[in-house]
Amino acid sequence: MPRPSKERNVCCMPKACRFGPLSEEAQPRPPVRMTVDEYETIRLIDLEGCTQEECARQMRIARSTVQMIYNEARRKSADCLVNGKPLIIEGGNYRLCDGTARCRTGECPFGRRRTIHAGQLTQGKESEENE
Repeated sequence: MPRPSKERNVCCMPKACRFGPLSEEAQPRPPVRMTVDEYETIRLIDLEGCTQEECARQMRIARSTVQMIYNEARRKSADCLVNGKPLIIEGGNYRLCDGTARCRTGECPFGRRRTIHAGQLTQGKESEENE
């Protein structure tokens, strides 16, 4: 019998849970379903710039599990973009964080933050210079 999966810690729910092609020529296709924990790995790694190890600590799961979840989330994202399929984010085995200081919506708990310079998205460590 397989081991029961461990709940993944998620900082926040997605602001929007449905995405899809806007083109009028787009043929109706079955939607791709992404779980909330897959969304969280994309948010932490791609948007916040956390490493897989940092993401694993934040979500309270093993790094190898993060890698598996992240690879599946990327595959689903690519399927939507390449094949013009709608994306629905729902479900999964997760728990919302308790809102402690280490887990704040919009900020990486590892001292990274998003900064925008001349229209580019860059990553940087928080410091006096960046504030």
